[in-house]
Amino acid sequence: MRKELLNKANFAWLLLSVVSFVVLTILMKVGIIGSYYSITLYNIFINIILAVSLNLVIGVCGQFSLGHAGFMCIGAYCAGIMVKMMPNMTGLVIGVLIGFVLSTIVALIVSIPTLRLKGDYLAIATLGFAEIVRILVQNMEITNGAAGLNGIPKLTTFPLLFVCAVISILVVCNFTHSAPGRACLSIREDEIASEAMGINTTKYKVIAFVIGALLASLAGALFACNFYVIKPDQFTFNKSIDILVMVVFGGMGSMTSSVLAAVAIGIINVVLANFSEIRMIIYGLALVGIMIFKPTGILGTKELSFKKLFDKRKEKSA
Repeated sequence: MRKELLNKANFAWLLLSVVSFVVLTILMKVGIIGSYYSITLYNIFINIILAVSLNLVIGVCGQFSLGHAGFMCIGAYCAGIMVKMMPNMTGLVIGVLIGFVLSTIVALIVSIPTLRLKGDYLAIATLGFAEIVRILVQNMEITNGAAGLNGIPKLTTFPLLFVCAVISILVVCNFTHSAPGRACLSIREDEIASEAMGINTTKYKVIAFVIGALLASLAGALFACNFYVIKPDQFTFNKSIDILVMVVFGGMGSMTSSVLAAVAIGIINVVLANFSEIRMIIYGLALVGIMIFKPTGILGTKELSFKKLFDKRKEKSA
């Protein structure tokens, strides 16, 4: 077990993470990445968490969900309310934990009946759930209704955001390579055959759905404590589509592609900042193009792997 953790590939990923963190921190400290681009950078890391968590549900388990904005909304409001009451890191941690508990309960209630559906029916059911959450939030006194919460203390720091993104990637990757993860992959490929082999398909689909919901809730909490203001109209159908675009664009089933897609779309959003009214049109055209010319996404199910790179070097030197 220790050898597996300390192999060259894992060390290379660790080194890449540390170097990325140090370089980005220095660029922000010296002002090369200014306040405007810092907002974009923070958005990218929040989107990385959202993309890998949805990729677990859609890409690994094969369940087409459009309810991610709902879980993000739960996490955002739980953290926002708690942080306004306790404007410190303790309040944020408590808010995140409350969001986890609520998201788990809601995910179990939603997933057990809806995950028996497939394809378009599942997408419609999960989209309906996200809209129910948004409408409830919009009409509750504790959430300040349609006006939303404002004056939320900015507690989301870059180190915190970076660590949460890395942990989210590790959680999803480790789950994918575990026994439950392999069961989810078999469900994605052929659910009927998986059931015939004795796999409890409902159980593993629910597990994947709950993990995805927890990570979406975490992303929502970090989002709320970064942008001062949250409103119900930030968690509409468009938000679910934004997250879906990242998964489809990169490749369903590949976590490294989700990270790259989140970065690419973050940069595209900066370019299209002055054309917000046509952004969704461009997203739609991009989705259609990818579905026609590259249905599996840019990388498909392939992962960028240092292990494969080192293995190839060994073969060449042998």
